[in-house]
Amino acid sequence: MGDWSLGLGTLGEEALRKLAAMLDNPKCGWRQLAAALTEKPQFRYSEKQLMGCSLQVLSSTGSPGRSLLAMLADHACSLGFLLHCLKKIEHHSAVQYLSFTVMERIQITVQPESQFVQEGKSVTLKCQATGPMGLTYQWFKGKEEVPGGSGSELVLYPFVTPQQGHYICRVSQAEHFLFSQWARVSLAGSRSASMGTVYNFSSARDLCIIRQPQSMAVSEGETLHLECTVEGNPVPEYQWYHNKDPLPLAVDSHLKIPCVTTADRGQYSCRVYNCYQEVWSDEVHVSVGPCSFSESCWAENVQGSSACPVRLCRHFYATDKVALLIGNMNYQHHRQLKAPMSDVHELTNLLRQLDFKVVSLLDLSWQEMHSAVTEFLLLLDRGVYGLLYFAGHGYENYGNSFMVPIDAPASYTSEHCLWVQDVLQRMQERQTGLNVFLLDMCRKRNLNDDVIPQPGPLKVTANIVFGYATCVDAEAYEMNKDDVSNGIFMSFLKRRLLEDEKVTVMLDKVAEDMGRCDITRGRQALELRSNLSERRALTDRVEASSCPVAMSARNLQWAIAHVLPESRCLQFDCGVRVQLGFAAEFSNIMVVYSRILHRPSHVVACTAQLSDFSEGVDVDLKLTNRESPRDAGSWLLAADDSAELSLYTRFTALQKLKKELSFTVCLQYQYDSLDEQVQERLTVSVGKPLVAKLNLSEACLPCHASTASSFDSQVFGPVRSGGSPEPLHCCPPSAHSQSPSSVGWAPHLKPGNCANAACPGSANVPEETFSPEFELLQTEAPQAPSAACKSVQPSRSHLEDPPI
Repeated sequence: MGDWSLGLGTLGEEALRKLAAMLDNPKCGWRQLAAALTEKPQFRYSEKQLMGCSLQVLSSTGSPGRSLLAMLADHACSLGFLLHCLKKIEHHSAVQYLSFTVMERIQITVQPESQFVQEGKSVTLKCQATGPMGLTYQWFKGKEEVPGGSGSELVLYPFVTPQQGHYICRVSQAEHFLFSQWARVSLAGSRSASMGTVYNFSSARDLCIIRQPQSMAVSEGETLHLECTVEGNPVPEYQWYHNKDPLPLAVDSHLKIPCVTTADRGQYSCRVYNCYQEVWSDEVHVSVGPCSFSESCWAENVQGSSACPVRLCRHFYATDKVALLIGNMNYQHHRQLKAPMSDVHELTNLLRQLDFKVVSLLDLSWQEMHSAVTEFLLLLDRGVYGLLYFAGHGYENYGNSFMVPIDAPASYTSEHCLWVQDVLQRMQERQTGLNVFLLDMCRKRNLNDDVIPQPGPLKVTANIVFGYATCVDAEAYEMNKDDVSNGIFMSFLKRRLLEDEKVTVMLDKVAEDMGRCDITRGRQALELRSNLSERRALTDRVEASSCPVAMSARNLQWAIAHVLPESRCLQFDCGVRVQLGFAAEFSNIMVVYSRILHRPSHVVACTAQLSDFSEGVDVDLKLTNRESPRDAGSWLLAADDSAELSLYTRFTALQKLKKELSFTVCLQYQYDSLDEQVQERLTVSVGKPLVAKLNLSEACLPCHASTASSFDSQVFGPVRSGGSPEPLHCCPPSAHSQSPSSVGWAPHLKPGNCANAACPGSANVPEETFSPEFELLQTEAPQAPSAACKSVQPSRSHLEDPPI
């Protein structure tokens, strides 16, 4: 028997990797395990530690489950306690695998042998095995159990002609089992015996997997190839499985899935069987990451193949999932915020686990917000789940919500902001399967704005969900803790988002969680508005039949805005090799690192720094070439501790980049025989990375000229009429104007430059002020269930410690 008191670290790396792969799922995975582990105080991990696990999903080879197992190993978690927690969350496959790995394996030491026997005589077949206690035996003749054949020996007496045939023994312990080899018992003197053709049993062979499928990491848009090669007789049949579900049409030794998306990631295995035996391949993990873009992949999948494996459909499913996340922090004329950066990053991580194509953007101007929404709408289509999240300043007048861009003037009105209901109407025109709006902003009245918007008639689609961080005429708060703290809404939302519940049920639970917290009671309460009539959930599967062209087009459109420059090595004349690497913090923020790969022995004191940045690049020169991402201004990316010393530089606001990004790599070094330093310089151009290709900061053309996005102009050519969303209205029409569907639309110019723009003359009411009640909390803080609050400020204001 295995020793369950041993520590988790005694498992081999391969066993830990397979166990982690089973835990990397949102329904019964590492998060549920982390909750079960709290049974013992030493395994109660903080939200920050669990966030570190969840961030592993941003890497194509990262595993949240493996990160959690590593923490458990560091804290000397025993194999027995891990098994107890896995049983507690009812993760049966992980329980079975861990039990089989730890326990002594079954080994057959004596195999049954083929025999000849005369009629009426006795014949004995023997099968002996070693392994864990409690081994049981069961003999079979063909596929039928032999009555009374439950011992290690099978005695047939007296032997008669109908008892001729193939016999096999199954040795089992609990859910683990192993079959012996086949043995044929023939009647001596029979025709088959005299022919001597089958007595060595060479015509029937055990199924033997000679090539197992391998875990791999692929990029979206590429083709996934898995192979399982088996020898055996009779000829085996195959059935591939994805996350325990069979893949229709995947009935060959080779599995090929073209144009993969994040919906294709997960666990794959192959069941191989014939009329006598069944074996399973290793369960392998396939991770699907962004960043890859290949025209050949697009061309290959346009032609397509009708024999591609398709997924099984649940009752409700999405044809795709797309999310636009906007976080505005650094306002030019209003109080700056802290939480949107962390909130958007957290939500990006969670939605990617649910197979959303996520575009995450920070600090957008009026023009950039309009352009970003236009590009977002182009990713929507029939049956697609669309989600829009906004964190920043905002207000609500007469039931209409407005998101405030960072360049809004001190006294802003609706014409300076983005109108949420207008976005909703355009999403409905795309015939989406689900429209979700999560608005983490204030909903105070703007008394300076007397325009009453008149949206056009909304279709009765019964698929709309609004989740407001706060109720009408109230403010939303953020926690004044550090530079990576969440807002109140996101602090509670991130705990529930991965639950397999109807969207409205999930948000109701978030509201209940907020209502139970002393720190938010009476100040901020989530409000839910919905007409969703079906049980649609954010966890619903993405079902695309045979990788259609529409799905491939969306993959391509999304991939354009997420292409990172490839890592490259620079060779300098002195023999030094420098590596340049690139990481996306958001869709419009990139971190570049430089690292010395090779230094000749005669070169000392060698550093490679970035300088001479191209015109229009938004980079803080005081924070360039720092020794850690945090020193460079990136609080959310972690450095690789195992790597050599690297220098980091952070590029922000890539959406404003009008020309290709270029810079100089300056190598400073010193020869061991000289005192002075020597300098070499190489210029590097990396094109327009990430969202820079979309030219979001440029004004769109009028709708009568073109409504196509930059996606179409770069890749797809002309867009069919009606195939792309109409541009956003320049401002909400007044009560006396026509409906949006009939209003003429002007180019996306900054409102302040319009000849007829209204000139507000008074201070804007939603600009936040401090109240005595909130100031009092600085000295007398109410106690939350597990943490205390020290200060509260209004309007996405700051709470000291999270109420968690």
